[in-house]
Amino acid sequence: MKISIMSITEAHAKPFHACLDSVAKEQKYLGQSAAPPIDKVASFVRENVQNDHPQFVAIDGERVVGWCDAIPHWADALKHRAGLGMGVISDYRGQGIGKQLLRACLEKAMTKGIRRIDLEVRADNEIAIALYEKFGFAHEGRKSLGLCHKGIYYEAIQMGLVFPDVP
Repeated sequence: MKISIMSITEAHAKPFHACLDSVAKEQKYLGQSAAPPIDKVASFVRENVQNDHPQFVAIDGERVVGWCDAIPHWADALKHRAGLGMGVISDYRGQGIGKQLLRACLEKAMTKGIRRIDLEVRADNEIAIALYEKFGFAHEGRKSLGLCHKGIYYEAIQMGLVFPDVP
């Protein structure tokens, strides 16, 4: 199995939607239980491509099996910050795909002048937390009742990465 990591294109919108939906339906890692409608996802992808935002996908053949994005905030005083989102389809986890996606996304974020990346992760997602820590993300807080899946509440950990002097 040869996985390719690449910047997302508009042609990836539909397979990205399927990947997002697969991870969301696990109701474990994301704040949503299903992907938004395809037209909203396609619009999100189109805007990210047009603005050259850091958004990468992992491709197996024609299938998107993972993604990572660092989307800058829209407000002027917050444009130096981005929110991180990522996921990998369950059958592809444990193969280093998330690490490759995160590395590509962070490298591009730095070249785009992003100074800080924020994320929130479910407190019991130890694998993701360990990955973020390896890349230098620091624990910055905890939120009680941070996420609710299937009627059960979970704590969320807030993490942040501040880049040293970027171009």
